[in-house]
Amino acid sequence: MVVRNRRFGRARDGHAPATRWWADGNPVGTAWLNGLSITFPQGETLFIDAVKAFRDGVSPKLAEEIRDFVKQEVNHTREHLAFNRAVEDAGYDLTRVQARLDTLIGQVREAPPIVWLGVTVALEHFTALFAHEFLAQPDRYISGDNEQAELWRWHSVEEIEHKAVAYDTWLHATRDWSAWKRWSLRSALMLRVTRNFMHSANADALDLMAQDGITGLRAKGRLAWYLLGRPGMLRRLLPAWAAFFLPGFHPWHRDDSALIRGYDAPRTGPDQAAALMLAM
Repeated sequence: MVVRNRRFGRARDGHAPATRWWADGNPVGTAWLNGLSITFPQGETLFIDAVKAFRDGVSPKLAEEIRDFVKQEVNHTREHLAFNRAVEDAGYDLTRVQARLDTLIGQVREAPPIVWLGVTVALEHFTALFAHEFLAQPDRYISGDNEQAELWRWHSVEEIEHKAVAYDTWLHATRDWSAWKRWSLRSALMLRVTRNFMHSANADALDLMAQDGITGLRAKGRLAWYLLGRPGMLRRLLPAWAAFFLPGFHPWHRDDSALIRGYDAPRTGPDQAAALMLAM
């Protein structure tokens, strides 16, 4: 794991440039991704707290991975706070989106810490799947060379890189449980997280689209086409989402580390880049 401490789109006042439809000029894709970004600062704070709550007694390797996970998530939180300020600067009212998020995070925080960790495992699976799509099919989602698009690529690489940390912490935290108990709780939490996440994410996107004058059945149809038709993010990630329910599942059963190497290679010297390409 590499902590890539980068900053994106800063103006002198600390705000990123206020580009309204930054996702290739697509208001639907922009709304969907903006809605996701708004959830990240509070969500990633929850992830950090959940993993840290169960780090006692982990292996030295996992302890090091948890430290890097925390550093990466802190950087992601900082950058998405700046990104979200730019969304507001572009003219969007985030009041209702933020209220829905506060309710969801509050419900999780009321549960025992082991539930925080299970929710984190489920959401980290989602973010890893989204990250895979962004990096494997960039022209479908965020092909531009603006700072907002680059932030998502950077975030995606690190989500893939640390995608197993919460899951390995879960295995440690539940090491005295039966396989059935561990599987049944994580599966139940994934189903509940999926329902709540999709309901909230769709509501957030429709809220932001309405602020661009896209409302009613037209808005719902365009959002459904974006998610299920073209580019069809949800349709495309469904098989990998379902793999979570297999007994013996582990995030690295899907080895997409080549996407990380592909991102890092242009940022290295020629000799390092050649070595990375050979490794792929």
